[in-house]
Amino acid sequence: MSMQEFTNSKRKLIFVLCLLLFAGFFATSIASYYVSRNAIRQSIMVSELPLTADNVYSEIQKDLIRPIFISSMMASDTFVRDWVLAGEQDEDKISRYLREVKETYSTFSSFFVSDHTRRYYYADGLLKTIDEKDELDAWYFRVRTMETPYEINVDPDAAHDNALTIFINYKVLDYQGNFIGATGVGLTVDAVRSLINTYQDRYQRNIYFVDQQGKVVLYGNHVQPVDSSIHDFPGLDAVASEILSKPSGSYQYTHEENEVLLNVRFIPELNWYLFVEKNENEAVREIRQTLYLNLIICAVITAFALLMTTMTIRRYQDKLELMATSDLLTQLPNRQAFEVVSRTFMHDARRNDEALSLLLLDIDDFKQINDRYGHVAGDTVIRAVADVLSDNLRESDFLCRWGGEEFLILLKNCDGANALQLSEKLRLAIEMLQLNINGQHPVITASFGASEWKRSEVMDVLIDRADRALYQAKAAGRNRSQLA
Repeated sequence: MSMQEFTNSKRKLIFVLCLLLFAGFFATSIASYYVSRNAIRQSIMVSELPLTADNVYSEIQKDLIRPIFISSMMASDTFVRDWVLAGEQDEDKISRYLREVKETYSTFSSFFVSDHTRRYYYADGLLKTIDEKDELDAWYFRVRTMETPYEINVDPDAAHDNALTIFINYKVLDYQGNFIGATGVGLTVDAVRSLINTYQDRYQRNIYFVDQQGKVVLYGNHVQPVDSSIHDFPGLDAVASEILSKPSGSYQYTHEENEVLLNVRFIPELNWYLFVEKNENEAVREIRQTLYLNLIICAVITAFALLMTTMTIRRYQDKLELMATSDLLTQLPNRQAFEVVSRTFMHDARRNDEALSLLLLDIDDFKQINDRYGHVAGDTVIRAVADVLSDNLRESDFLCRWGGEEFLILLKNCDGANALQLSEKLRLAIEMLQLNINGQHPVITASFGASEWKRSEVMDVLIDRADRALYQAKAAGRNRSQLA
């Protein structure tokens, strides 16, 4: 396998490893997120919202249903009925009664309307006379004909600068069951809305009330306004008809890309539906943050694993490249390394218009050394010659083991004459080697062939000329240098 192929394989391995690691972490994190989200959603739908609705209903019974019982008490009070049947004498009596109810039970207003005189009494006296033509008085004529004993409606209160008020309008009957008027108390919408806001803050839910036609009649700080309809509310409109056909239920709808979980309960005392909502995104915010944290940890671990893998592969690659381009015996570059370096030397020589020479040397009678002293001794000689050559060359020169007992040297910015002079220096240094091999001191010599590069030549031609010069040196008796 070539180094390029190895590099490509390394990149593919790292990419696949990265993909597997990230995919594994991502799949695990996403699966955990969805399992947790579904569990939370189920808990909200089955437990939390119904429980909140029950709690709110209990609060309503205490805070909102109470005025119904006050109105019921007023409608059945013998004083009211006797005063009406006696001809409504001394209106201060009824005003004092209404004022006492208002102050005792802390209501916003209290009232009585006589069917005989159509007079509207409140805590401060006579307010006005009811008129069928007045739209603001339509409630009275509706109460007059309704079958149920009372109603709850939201109307402006004329006695308090038309402040929007929730009225409990209760029918007053005489002792024979004949309609003789309407009485009741009023609570400001703001006061009731404050109660709803208290519920919302306490339970961290959206809470509002809807009548049987789907119209929003009471809400807190952040829901659709009064008189809007759930039939027109985006997302909720799809389940509005189903909601209004059942006394209770749990639902889910999408609004502005948010999943909303909803529990609905019908409150017969008010004839309203209690809506309790929770935004799923808020409910799963913590586990979503956990998901993001897991993904960050996943990315860090993946990056760390890839870094360690890359470093390991790189060390392995460096070792392979070193093994591929180095001679194990002498630790010098080998022939494969020479192919890479020689192109650089030739390119620099051509660009800088410099001389370039090559030396090819061969240890004389190396076969006899192996035969006489053994291959281990032969390896010792090769290493010793390599050390001598390295010690006598410039840093800019390139020395490699060409093969067997042959060495090749590229000399940068060096012409043929200087190359020949250097080869003599190297030859003498080799000849001066003092080696102890099995108690003997053989004389080691080498023959050199030198050649100077010509601009038109390729490297193979330069080597071939040096090789011919080396052959001539050996033919002339060895231990000498020859310039081609």
